[in-house]
Amino acid sequence: MTKIIRIMLIFVPLAFLAEFVLHNPLLIFITSAIALVPLAGILGEATEELAIHTGPRIGGLLNATLGNAAELIITIVALHAGKYELIKASLTGSIVGNLLLILGFSLLLGGLRHGVQRFDPRLTGMSASIMFLAVIGLIIPTLFELIKETQGGRVDPVDTVVRDPQLVIISLGVAGVLMLIYVLSLVYQLRSPNAAPMSHTGIEETEEIMAHKASWSVKTSVAVLAVSTLAIVFMSEFLVGVVDPVAQSLGIREVFLGVILIPIVGNVAEHLVGVQAAMKNQMELSLNISLGSSMQIALFVAPLLVFLSLFIGPAAPDAVYFGRQQLTLFFSLFEVVILGLSVIIAAFISLDGESNWLEGAMLLAVYVIAALGFFYL
Repeated sequence: MTKIIRIMLIFVPLAFLAEFVLHNPLLIFITSAIALVPLAGILGEATEELAIHTGPRIGGLLNATLGNAAELIITIVALHAGKYELIKASLTGSIVGNLLLILGFSLLLGGLRHGVQRFDPRLTGMSASIMFLAVIGLIIPTLFELIKETQGGRVDPVDTVVRDPQLVIISLGVAGVLMLIYVLSLVYQLRSPNAAPMSHTGIEETEEIMAHKASWSVKTSVAVLAVSTLAIVFMSEFLVGVVDPVAQSLGIREVFLGVILIPIVGNVAEHLVGVQAAMKNQMELSLNISLGSSMQIALFVAPLLVFLSLFIGPAAPDAVYFGRQQLTLFFSLFEVVILGLSVIIAAFISLDGESNWLEGAMLLAVYVIAALGFFYL
């Protein structure tokens, strides 16, 4: 982790000061958002240290489980607060950001330095197939609800917080299937000797990584993991608590904050590693980070939140299960279209096993266009 990111830890006490002393929503939002950047990096570092101690197989499972832990914590806090639109926007922003923004920067900067870069096309082929599956899993509940609303004469392609028992059942079923595919993909990676060297968090077993020695003991790693997790919970509480007043004061919707800001602050450290790997001409590692993180969000984090909403969602007397409002996989039509197009263009650019700076610029252009759409939606 760079020294600059470690220095940013000063914003952790500043966020507490803003929350409990100054009571300024915008200041709370800024300090807690910046504080999440180094905390997410430390959480990832502690996970990697534990993975080194436990060996490649158990370590791979640790990384596959905790690879997006910071963002999972943020969305769980938002789930408890009933910020369902913010959660869906964050999930969309994470996938789109990894496929367009991070992969775009990686291809652009790596291509400018090394020209045409090559990588194993099996890696992107498997990733593209899984991401298409994930998008289908989001499209089905969305199309179902839109068709049902059309029949009832009350179509609203933007409002996705609805009370529909059938939609809840479909979302739970789709979430279960997506998590099953995620588990099967882990089993395939662990048991198939001919599988492409891919993990869901960008931890590729190259000689450089296999030769890396642990810097922390197991006790230190667990302690750092626990402390950083607790700190991220506090920062997430602060951040989510002021989203509404900050969005109103800035004149923007909270969906835009969820799509653009939250995915960035939760994954900056990991994103920097991906871009740096591309600049070192390690394109397979760079692709592992961007594509693997997207798959984990789509196949693990989103379905897990659907099931968690059964137990920690806001109370709703007319809810289908357990008296709580359920999070569904009913995304806005705009979000689903952007997700689908992002997967398609990322797959087209990377399936040939070669990349260049122009392809990176194209991905960044699509991201900017999508961001403009979300800003004015």
